[in-house]
Amino acid sequence: MTLEKKIASRKFVLLGEFEPPKGADFTRLLEMAGRVKGRLDALVIPEMGNAVMKASSLGGCAFLKQHGLETILQVCCRDRNRLALQADILSAAALGVIDVMAVSGEDIRYGDHPQAREVYDVDLMQLLEILARLQAGRDMAGIELLGSPHFCVGATLNAGATGGALDIEIENLNQMMEAGVQFVVTTPVFDLHRFQQVIKRIDTTRVAVFPTVLLLKSAGMARYMDRNIKHISIPPEMIRGIQKAPDKLKQCIQIAAELIEQLKEMGTAGVMIATAGWEDKLPLVLDAVRL
Repeated sequence: MTLEKKIASRKFVLLGEFEPPKGADFTRLLEMAGRVKGRLDALVIPEMGNAVMKASSLGGCAFLKQHGLETILQVCCRDRNRLALQADILSAAALGVIDVMAVSGEDIRYGDHPQAREVYDVDLMQLLEILARLQAGRDMAGIELLGSPHFCVGATLNAGATGGALDIEIENLNQMMEAGVQFVVTTPVFDLHRFQQVIKRIDTTRVAVFPTVLLLKSAGMARYMDRNIKHISIPPEMIRGIQKAPDKLKQCIQIAAELIEQLKEMGTAGVMIATAGWEDKLPLVLDAVRL
């Protein structure tokens, strides 16, 4: 069953984030993805997340698709102009990659090639327009295509926004839904009370919301994120729980599992589990939540 059909059936969807390698050896990517084959509904393959140069999302998706794994392609405004974006999207369709997630891309100055030039030939809404036009059988110049693709289209949502920033986020989401977005993946969610206030403002009959559950690695990591990353709030008792735990890895896995269970009880369409390089720990999270 495709991701689009799973969303329509109201099945609780499990996504996992798998970073492509910084190199041409995809052995570890395949090994880690193989460990959760059949347990996740699709794998999100980031397009140079945090502006760090790695193998492309298209390359990772095509490689994993060859080995029977369902993937979600990220297409990023930051790195390609409208010609290259359309070319990659059409190539993905030809390779059987039918789930696409449009992203703006993080600030390139914080990556490992800060001297690189950002492209932003199109913004996120224009990228969604490109996806809609290609699916309608024409490119951005209005020229008819030889075969049109069909995608399940996604985007991102800042679930930590508050006040006026949240108003803007909801308005942008409404515009994205009008442009054909069927699912959104949120920023990492730890404070469920805060997230509940956000989800109340979204028409979840029109769009599937997949909150990101990020596997923490230490109390220090949690504390740093809570203090320094805008729009991410981590409850102090969660941080203290990791700090006091005799087995800190086990505690971090338990926190992720409990968040997944609670989000499922809240009625979310599913979750995306991000491990920040700890893909080998993902089976442990799934075991803990019995999925």
